[in-house]
Amino acid sequence: MSFTGFPEAALDFYDDLEVDNSKVFWEAHKDVYQQSVAEPMTALTDELADEFGTAKIFRPYRDVRFSKDKTPYKTHQGAFVGVGPATGYYVQISAPGVRVGSGFYHADAERLANIRRAIDDDLHGAELERLIATLSKKGWEVGGDRVKTSPRGWSADHPRIDLLRYRSLTVSRDYGFDEVIHTPELVDRIRKDWRQTRPLIDWLVRRG
Repeated sequence: MSFTGFPEAALDFYDDLEVDNSKVFWEAHKDVYQQSVAEPMTALTDELADEFGTAKIFRPYRDVRFSKDKTPYKTHQGAFVGVGPATGYYVQISAPGVRVGSGFYHADAERLANIRRAIDDDLHGAELERLIATLSKKGWEVGGDRVKTSPRGWSADHPRIDLLRYRSLTVSRDYGFDEVIHTPELVDRIRKDWRQTRPLIDWLVRRG
């Protein structure tokens, strides 16, 4: 199945799901989810797999066991291409449109320590600074989970303390309602953007 774009019905589906996140709504519109969201996402990631690898398409159901929010369904559909531990390329569709990203989304204590040691190193740390600065200039939004103060063992006046504070580090870009999301050209747009972030992914895999 070739990717032809996400139909308007995909955005409408998530608009409505945000208003009525219930099993009754889901069962009544399950065919819309399947045809307008799940199938196009599978086709999209299949076309990108030759270069980036096979994607994991996340289940639409929320894990509510330990959450105060008991709404049963996610209000977005995400897919992730992993190239390292919790590291790789991401795409999602939701009511606000399409969003892409790259980076590492979680690290255990050992891996996070390795990344921080690499950031501390003048050569490797400066390389990461340049990569992040380049992506920022190209319009990528830098984000991730950060400690509020200095991580244990690191001085607040470290020249790269802002990077050392990250417990996860991502870059993302919104396409929103750009007409491209409804066309086959979305594949090439994502391919180009993921390629831009590949040096960051390579750094994280090597240094983690």
